[in-house]
Amino acid sequence: MSPEPGWTIAAIFLLLVLSAFLSTLRAALENVSRTRLAELQKKGVSRAGLVLKLLDAEDRSTGGLALGQMLAAILAASAAAFGLAAGEMLPHESLALAAAGLVLFVFFGRVLPAAYGAARAERASIVLAGAGQAALVPLQPPAAWLSAAARVLLRQFGLNGRHDGHSVHEELRETIDLHIKEGTVIKNDRDMLGGILAMQDLEVADIMVHRTKMTMIDRAEDPKEIVAKVLRSGHTRIPVWKDDPDNIIGVLHAKNLFAALQKHGGDAAKIDIEDILLPPWFVPDTRAIPDQLNAFLKRKSHFAIVVDEYGEVQGLVTLEDIIEEIVGDIKDEHDQMASGVRPKPDGSYLVDGAVPIRDLNRAFDWSLPDEEANTIAGLVIHEARMIPEVGQAFIFHGFRFEILKKRRHQITALRMSPLKREANDAEAG
Repeated sequence: MSPEPGWTIAAIFLLLVLSAFLSTLRAALENVSRTRLAELQKKGVSRAGLVLKLLDAEDRSTGGLALGQMLAAILAASAAAFGLAAGEMLPHESLALAAAGLVLFVFFGRVLPAAYGAARAERASIVLAGAGQAALVPLQPPAAWLSAAARVLLRQFGLNGRHDGHSVHEELRETIDLHIKEGTVIKNDRDMLGGILAMQDLEVADIMVHRTKMTMIDRAEDPKEIVAKVLRSGHTRIPVWKDDPDNIIGVLHAKNLFAALQKHGGDAAKIDIEDILLPPWFVPDTRAIPDQLNAFLKRKSHFAIVVDEYGEVQGLVTLEDIIEEIVGDIKDEHDQMASGVRPKPDGSYLVDGAVPIRDLNRAFDWSLPDEEANTIAGLVIHEARMIPEVGQAFIFHGFRFEILKKRRHQITALRMSPLKREANDAEAG
């Protein structure tokens, strides 16, 4: 005796509703904000606490919901197959109806509910949390067993079987990106928030003033020339070396120099430079920026000499360099351009080779990669896989780079010309 057609349709419909429920809750849990839920819990929304409990057991909750989705789909397919086998549908219609039914089940049972759950994560998770917790009671044990079995198999391939998940910083970046797309975060705020997060991945070598750009004083120079050099530099602290540039014996503070000048009636010849030097502070180029910031604050200093693993001087770093990673270049309020960049009427830019890529991205809202190089000259060399000659030009990352000046093997000036969108699309194709 064959079953009534209505029972098969009713079973498939109930399984469709179950799949939609599980898909909505799963998508909502994956997209809901813990911070917002904590605020709602403080305001007395009890179900917000229930959602937080589900998130605390995220692996088990997600695994149970995924298992439920899979079982609903299997049972629905089985019910449809049973109905076809029982002769409820004509044979020549079976294949077309089965395919159409599968598409409808996936769309209304998984795709559409998941899209809604992601778009209304907070509301959906709170409304469905109670029923979801009840549904997970029978689903979590087998889901946990399957997860354990999967981890055992993955270990055979050298994997630990656990996903790393998103770090707090990654979640913050995603939140900032979302608000940027929605237009609720202005550029300055975005740059500052992005700068704070980017600091976590940077080392001192990424933001230091390279030794080729440092102003340094030779101890053997005439005191009058030293005074003139300090005045010309515009810096308040300048490293002083003796015999060899890597042998930095101290830091000359302009305040101490001028105090000594006053003491000796303005006669620079009477000043013994070594007597007024501050002790140098050496830091490794691999130190993380947050660690260096804490070291500056703890030491109550904001000037350090950067050395590599061999003790050779690589550059210098200041507290201002770190602050600029957050707020951007600290410059005259009338200067709106990144330092070392000169825009031209034809839309191109004359750029010093030593300009940091991050400064260009921040100033002009570009997206040049800075993983492999810190400066724009370094990026050109990395992409070209060679040290280019003056006059050579390269196209990559949506720009045409033309080499204008070189000093030995160092690119000192280049022209950057943004390509038109059509050219970018052609290049990408």
